[in-house]
Amino acid sequence: MAKKGGSGAKPVQAKPAARAQPNEFLAIERKWQELWEKEKIYSFDPDRKGDVFSIDTPPPTVSGRMHLGHAFSYAQADFIARYKRMRGFSVFYPFGLDDNGLATERLVENSRNIRAKDFTREQFIKICLEETKKHEDTMIADFRSLGLSVDWALIYRTIDGPARKASQRSFMEIYGKGRAYRKEAPAMWCPSCETAVAQAELEDIETDSIFSDIVFRLDNGKELVIATTRPELLPSCVAVFIHPDDKRKKELLGRKAKVPLFNHTVPILEDRRVDMQKGTGIVMCCTFGDQTDMEWYFAHSLPLRAGLTPDGRMTKLAGKYEGKKIKEARKEILEDLAAAKLLKGQRPIRHAVKVHERCKAEMEIMNTKQWFIKYLDLKQEFLRKGDELKWHPEHMKVRYRNWITGLQWDWSLSRQRFFGVPFPVWYCAKCGETILAGEKQLPVDPLQDKPPVKKCPKCGSAGFEPEKDVLDTWATSSLTPQINSKWGEDEKLHAKIFPMSLRPQAHDIITLWAFNTVVKAYFHAGKLPWKDIMISGHALDSKGRKMSKSLGNVVNPVEMVEKYSADMLRYWAATGTLGDDLPFQEKEFVTAKKFLTKLANASKFVAMKTEGVKPEEVSVEAWNMREIDRWILSRFSRAKKEATQALEAYEYSRALSALRNFFWNEFADFYIEEVKHRVYSEDDKSARAAKAVLVKLMSELLKALAPFIPHTAEEIFKTSFGACAKEKSIHLEKWPTAEEEYMDENAEKAGEIAKAVISGIRKHKTEKGLAMNADVGEVTIFLEKDEVLAEKVLADIKETMKAAGIAISAGKGRIDAGNGITIDVK
Repeated sequence: MAKKGGSGAKPVQAKPAARAQPNEFLAIERKWQELWEKEKIYSFDPDRKGDVFSIDTPPPTVSGRMHLGHAFSYAQADFIARYKRMRGFSVFYPFGLDDNGLATERLVENSRNIRAKDFTREQFIKICLEETKKHEDTMIADFRSLGLSVDWALIYRTIDGPARKASQRSFMEIYGKGRAYRKEAPAMWCPSCETAVAQAELEDIETDSIFSDIVFRLDNGKELVIATTRPELLPSCVAVFIHPDDKRKKELLGRKAKVPLFNHTVPILEDRRVDMQKGTGIVMCCTFGDQTDMEWYFAHSLPLRAGLTPDGRMTKLAGKYEGKKIKEARKEILEDLAAAKLLKGQRPIRHAVKVHERCKAEMEIMNTKQWFIKYLDLKQEFLRKGDELKWHPEHMKVRYRNWITGLQWDWSLSRQRFFGVPFPVWYCAKCGETILAGEKQLPVDPLQDKPPVKKCPKCGSAGFEPEKDVLDTWATSSLTPQINSKWGEDEKLHAKIFPMSLRPQAHDIITLWAFNTVVKAYFHAGKLPWKDIMISGHALDSKGRKMSKSLGNVVNPVEMVEKYSADMLRYWAATGTLGDDLPFQEKEFVTAKKFLTKLANASKFVAMKTEGVKPEEVSVEAWNMREIDRWILSRFSRAKKEATQALEAYEYSRALSALRNFFWNEFADFYIEEVKHRVYSEDDKSARAAKAVLVKLMSELLKALAPFIPHTAEEIFKTSFGACAKEKSIHLEKWPTAEEEYMDENAEKAGEIAKAVISGIRKHKTEKGLAMNADVGEVTIFLEKDEVLAEKVLADIKETMKAAGIAISAGKGRIDAGNGITIDVK
């Protein structure tokens, strides 16, 4: 028990925790987001006359939360949407969610700790719909927080009715053109996801492996050594190949070889596809180890020996290894080969293997019945379509061309999964005839719905079997232009929107989304799906690495919005050059905050000192303008011209740079300081002109910055420059274009002289420890040229810097002001 008494001192009281300062930027943003939606600022009116700018918005895969890469690329697309809206276009800007297919199944399996195969298809689909709804609500809230100017009434999902209908209609139309076919053939197979995948869904990764030299016995008793990294494929070996130019050909060709451990014999054949420099120069052909095995299988009419199950285990062909996983079987087979003295040697190698881009599992090739779209014969046509498309940046077209040039297989459409768009197909149970759904049945599920005929049109049988596979998710995602334009449903809207104006997307899915969308548009309309394609890069960590949970370098964009603001995140996104990856630097958010604060302060000053003045007065007050006013108007026209040209070319970073540099370096740090003495001097007849210029520049600058920092621009414009408004939102105002009549080279030269001299005087005041508003004595300017122009700004320099006098002289001064100008200050 504690003693009573003691020193009698009062107990120390804990100080109350300091209250976190409210994020004023965030409060402003939420206010405007609510008002924009309430007032339907971004709603698309299909009946409005005029040009439409339609955006084929990428539907993010439903994964739970928006990641930084999403925020980065969607903000960049929004810069263009907002700019086009201010240029007078009726902007069609939907938002989508890619919620069908393998990615969604994996999300559901992981979040609920279940396996799809443990449920019936109907049960698992129900679970998927419940789970995706929960994740979709979260994702939509995340994307809303960015202040995207999408029409939220135009949300679409790749699993909903219209999308399923469009996807099934597409398949039926392509089938009708003779381009969709079904056959049993080798196909790329993911043993982890247990489904066929398309070539576009593969990635090559470098991995460590071992080349093992394995002994095959010939029918004449001699040995033949073959090197392989995949001894587990020995049960699937169907032939041994040697190059026609190999000197060993005479003694080997036509003989038989016994496969070690498994003891079946295979023929020794010749083929020029054998790489004589790889391994021992002699190779075994298995069904199937790689693309070459597939080619040999068809070219030489080889038998099929399926050594692997769909989930990546050894089949009964493997004997005692049956049921073992691939790597486990590989290890045991190598041990047994060594024990039987059939393993001559091993050496480590590093080589590329193909993996599934979804789960990173190493790919296999399995012989299965699949649906395909025939398009290898159209490669040249797809290359021509790529040339017709306007690529931003242009060099991204190379990836598209390289992909098409390297295409080796038709598009594999079938996926052996549950949650996806069903094939609208049944088969006659007797003769196998394919029965397609009727157009009016769509969307249809053959597992639940009946075919449109009661008897097979080929054999008359009344028994039918539904197709159980679902369509590749890209078969639906590649139809986003058709889904959003209501292809086949609303031809008037479709004609107005399709082809769409712009496809914004990341560079990593050029081969998947961009190419497949071009394919579908070609088959259905014979034209491109869009006029322009805008390719974004990726958001990387501060060290330039890809963000991943395993590296612990993931930055949560929602946390950044909460900590700073959406406009600051958008500002950071705008600093990245289109197409380039951008390392995340939190200091850029600090820079953004300084910029927004400077913008607010400058606006506050202008608004306070120019009450009752309108930007239109600039033309009226032209006769009262000074050269410095003409200089800033000319410089602003050039900044607007550069920003406009940049945004027309989708170069948003160049546009922001032009506007930011003008505001910071010329308007805020120089012009405002230059005209303060005039603004404060009510008796000065040029005061009204200076105020008119200030209002014009500030109000138009806010409009020009609105696509990048929409909340801040709206807040300042509405609260400080409401009298300048012609629309109910700054985002509906006209884009401030360059005004040729204000471009004046001589005024710009004079203004640069004034800037240089004032900078020199400021340097002098700093050296002498004087305040910037302190008086100075006589200022002498030494020029090499342009004396006449300099004389036009002498009065402004004198009044701004509070000089006792100012003069121009020959010679050289003590202070170097730059641009060939020196000065002396007494």
